[in-house]
Amino acid sequence: MLDKNELMMIGIDGGGTHTRGAIYKGKNLIAQTKSGTTRIGAVGVGESSERTLNVIIELCKKAEVDTNEIDAIVVGVAGVWLEEEKKRSQNLIRTLARGQKVTINDLMVTSDAEIALQGAYGDDDGIIIIVGTGSISLGKFGKNIIRCGGWGIELDDEGSGAWIGREGLTAVVRAIDGRGNKTILIDKLSELYPTINLNEPRTIVKAYAERAFEYQMLTPFVMDAAKNGDEVCLEIIQRAALRLIELPKAIRTKTGNKTVKLALLGGIIEANTLLKEILETEIKKDKGFELIEPKGTPIDGAIYLANKMIEQDIE
Repeated sequence: MLDKNELMMIGIDGGGTHTRGAIYKGKNLIAQTKSGTTRIGAVGVGESSERTLNVIIELCKKAEVDTNEIDAIVVGVAGVWLEEEKKRSQNLIRTLARGQKVTINDLMVTSDAEIALQGAYGDDDGIIIIVGTGSISLGKFGKNIIRCGGWGIELDDEGSGAWIGREGLTAVVRAIDGRGNKTILIDKLSELYPTINLNEPRTIVKAYAERAFEYQMLTPFVMDAAKNGDEVCLEIIQRAALRLIELPKAIRTKTGNKTVKLALLGGIIEANTLLKEILETEIKKDKGFELIEPKGTPIDGAIYLANKMIEQDIE
């Protein structure tokens, strides 16, 4: 008879900024790790798969177990949604593992948003908003999953860390041109990045093109400026909250439910930012949402799915 307390599972949450991983033996956490992003849009599918494999190997080293002792691995990766994308990442991780003579048993690659949804609600129904480098909302109603947002910063991701940083940068260049109100971000930008010379404003474009910074790196400074009374930055944060609440509203219209549970997740939420405060205030004004704390983390969702994989294998 299968002893669930002896099962070993790995859950990995590959977000847009950080990748977190954990090994569980039964219900007991025995090792965890944190590393850089595995988001495919940022590093490519090959680098993402290699980094994911490194997380698996690092976890096993910390837990002092061999990879072939792991019964199931579930990986949630930012930027993965289509089945063909999931299979491609899954197959590449296995190929890289074979090349390093690393044994991997059951492996599932899915979206980081899906493991977050599973972690937040378990078997219950509800909606999540994830606010990190990107933004997305997912709703789970029975076996149906409804998605809204998450198109990437090139097309959308309104209200996200990257979007806030980009809006802050846009506010800077508008102010320099005289098209917009002055913001303290102008001086902050040149202070942070010495290659930017405000007497030659086009050096801002050069610094961005040379990847001296990325949009989301500016977000904390937009938040701080907003807190310190910068009206331009405060307007950006307020606008971000309004854009974010549009996501679950769009999902709710497809459910027919009058009141829906809603949980907030992601790095910007975990950091208890000004955006979280404003967003929660806006949500509470809407009687169609019941704002709740998520039951668990994305890692919890990955481990839940790993357990399901094992149960299906023994049926």
